[in-house]
Amino acid sequence: MRGGPAPVRAYLPQLLDSVLKGDINPGEVFDLKTDLDDIAEAYAAMDQRRAIKSLVKVSEL
Repeated sequence: MRGGPAPVRAYLPQLLDSVLKGDINPGEVFDLKTDLDDIAEAYAAMDQRRAIKSLVKVSEL
């Protein structure tokens, strides 16, 4: 695994403008929702960059 610096301040003005215009919804964290039966698909989607963050629903509340 490799990492590097994240120059957040360089992107902040553009991102803030996009949020204020409504182009980006900062409340959206999960872009794939699944259940335990399909958890392998969630990992595959993240590995293949079809999803960034997966939500695994384990039970009804």
